[in-house]
Amino acid sequence: MTDLGQTLITKKDTILEAWIEGVRQDTEIESAKELSFNSVRDSIPFVLEAMASLLTEAISNQPQKLEQKSLVHGLVRAEQGYDAAEVIREYRILREAIFSQLTPELLSGSASELLSTVKVIDASLDTVVAISIESYIEGRLHEYIQIQDQLLLTNQELTRLVETQKDNLSHLSHELKNPLTSIMGFSELLLKQRQVRAADQQRTDLDLQLIERVLSNSRQLLRLINDAAEVSRFESDQIELDLRRIDVSSLIVAATRALENPGQDDIEVIIDCDRAPQQVLTDPLRLQQIITNLVSNALRYTAAGTIHVTCQITGQNKWSVIVADTGRGISPEDQVHIFEPYFRAGSEENYAPQSTGLGLAIVAKLVKLLEGDIELVSEIDQGSVFTLTFPLEKGNL
Repeated sequence: MTDLGQTLITKKDTILEAWIEGVRQDTEIESAKELSFNSVRDSIPFVLEAMASLLTEAISNQPQKLEQKSLVHGLVRAEQGYDAAEVIREYRILREAIFSQLTPELLSGSASELLSTVKVIDASLDTVVAISIESYIEGRLHEYIQIQDQLLLTNQELTRLVETQKDNLSHLSHELKNPLTSIMGFSELLLKQRQVRAADQQRTDLDLQLIERVLSNSRQLLRLINDAAEVSRFESDQIELDLRRIDVSSLIVAATRALENPGQDDIEVIIDCDRAPQQVLTDPLRLQQIITNLVSNALRYTAAGTIHVTCQITGQNKWSVIVADTGRGISPEDQVHIFEPYFRAGSEENYAPQSTGLGLAIVAKLVKLLEGDIELVSEIDQGSVFTLTFPLEKGNL
């Protein structure tokens, strides 16, 4: 049989091209869709080179080098936002690409040589996958620690702000209880699990599930704290406007597109700014907050259908933003309270995930701060329409 190590080096670029094409075409590796060629390519060439040396048995310490490159690859994938299943699928595609390119050389040897070589390649890739996933877990844990640090800093500010908000403190404590309990419970379980250094796949899967749940609850808690702090700033009159003349169409398009999820195939988001004013005088950051909260709310309560975002001049020196959805709708009794802090429409059984009950309250306060008006029209199972109207001329603000 020919020197497969040298063959692997010779065909490295071909294997890489086949691997990257496979990753791009795999619908279950969403994280790679927005990455550049070099970002997807990452450290795979080094892994192939280490495997080639291992096949030729020319360097005795290749298993260590192979592990180091696997470690780097897992950390990079964690930083790029991959989930564990995507990392595993990448290596499955790499395995297929390697065997596809080496098939002629493998078949040229005896059956025993073929079996031995296949075992070496499989064992090498199994080692790569195991170490890569382990380093991926470490990367996710690092993100979790960063979020914890940010939570501590943000919570200090929240504590200061809510000192004068005694009535809201009981509501806030209730909303913080569930995510905090989840974070503490899963963190303790995660630490206990990681003290037992078992190499079986079941432990790895459990670690990943725990990490993902901890991170999800941490992000939810951070969002709640930030929203609560924003409401407290309004109540304390600590919000100052930074008025500028801006292209409102570009801002609305950018804010809306940033919220679209490729996995939400059943929802069509339509943006209509054809009749929008060329420029408006407003606070761009606060207007972006308004659009983000309204569109996020529409996406959260719409399982399928359309979300229509419209910006237009309405006459009499005014302009408006309309966010209409075909979601579950809001009952008349809930509409009375929908802009109140910590209020969520419906019952606890059908609350939307990731909802803090503060988004629409922030929208209402921001609209008032910009001297605008907000109107809601909604029917159960028919959807909701939020219409915001703002003054167009500078003298009106």
